[in-house]
Amino acid sequence: MEVIKTEIEGVVIIEPRLFKDARGYFFESFSQREFDEKVGHVEFVQDNESMSSYGVMRGLHFQRPPFTQAKLVRCVRGKVLDVAVDIRKGSPTYGQHVAVELTEDKHRQFFIPKGFAHGFAVLSETAIFQYKCDEFYHPEADGGISILDDSLGIDWRIPTEHAILSEKDTKHPLLKDFESPFIYK
Repeated sequence: MEVIKTEIEGVVIIEPRLFKDARGYFFESFSQREFDEKVGHVEFVQDNESMSSYGVMRGLHFQRPPFTQAKLVRCVRGKVLDVAVDIRKGSPTYGQHVAVELTEDKHRQFFIPKGFAHGFAVLSETAIFQYKCDEFYHPEADGGISILDDSLGIDWRIPTEHAILSEKDTKHPLLKDFESPFIYK
């Protein structure tokens, strides 16, 4: 696997080694040993999968301490725009984001460390999205910032009139009204 650094330290794109032949392809979607060597040690404890239609926007989500989560995400069918927003108080990149297109064809993965809000928009007719988390889901620790916050400068590539959000995701505060529970170290 190749690890591609982004403009925010710790947020990386992972490009797998693909082996193709007449039968199709093969790749290791995750190797603990290689991840430890090239990204850092993270013990993933839960895998999740969602299926969504064009225009669905999920996020920007996080879990509050002590149940913070790092995530390793990928799109196994379709195409999504995946985004990580730095919400660590005191961080030199606070409020900045990294956006990456994840597709079934490229097999890229995106690592989002603790202290980031995460979300994605479905750009294809449907998408199946998978992610590994290093902490179990705790509904009482759910948090979020508005996925439609213009101050974040994210081009979701979905016209607002086609955006499909959950009721919960329409109620998250804007970044300027948000008191982050994360501290930059």
